[in-house]
Amino acid sequence: MTRILLIPGLICDGHVWKGCLQALAGNDVAVADVSTQTSLTDMAEDLLANHPGDLIVAGHSMGGRVAMEMARIAPDRLCGLALLNTGMAPLKEGELPKREAIIAFAHDKGMAALADHWLPGMMAAGITPDPGVMAGLRAMVCRMSAAQHERQIRALIGRPDAALSLGAWAGPMLLITGRQDIWSPIAQHEAIAALCPQARLAIIEEAGHFAPVEQPAQVAALISDWVREIAHQTQEVLQ
Repeated sequence: MTRILLIPGLICDGHVWKGCLQALAGNDVAVADVSTQTSLTDMAEDLLANHPGDLIVAGHSMGGRVAMEMARIAPDRLCGLALLNTGMAPLKEGELPKREAIIAFAHDKGMAALADHWLPGMMAAGITPDPGVMAGLRAMVCRMSAAQHERQIRALIGRPDAALSLGAWAGPMLLITGRQDIWSPIAQHEAIAALCPQARLAIIEEAGHFAPVEQPAQVAALISDWVREIAHQTQEVLQ
């Protein structure tokens, strides 16, 4: 059975994928561990080594960048690539000082303060966030450490330009983002779709950067339907 590998983003864990895990019950599903590596390439290589065989990969935010790196390294291993609330560009001008500042903030103030500082900007712009959603995300961030946060931020600082390789991916691709995601806006996903014309782009209303948590039922339905399509297409090929 092809494994479905769900890759969380920056200082995230399986909480982000809770809705998808429920929708994909009965499949071989795993949540990736990207908490210890120091680069996106290391994350991708570790996941490929620790999850042998064919994979359908879904990555959220930073996890989407890891998924793209997996597609670059071992495209023959992947049966499908879902990218959520992400982007493919390398480090942008003026980004480094902001990244260094947030690293220092987490070390100086702690993860609870980081959650209160960081999470509001990740929610759907212009919409009052659901208190339950915020509480769940805050608890998730507080399960992480400042050291893990720094490792992952530095991995993002050194991220490759995925546009140089992503156009070679010809397999099934699903792109999902929130209408109100100001961190990874729709335009970034449209740029990916321009490189990969087979991609399907879905825009989630009343969702920001944490679309899988803000609108879990919609995102889970999209991913589970897409996984079933891949399974059906694969069966047709085998026949």
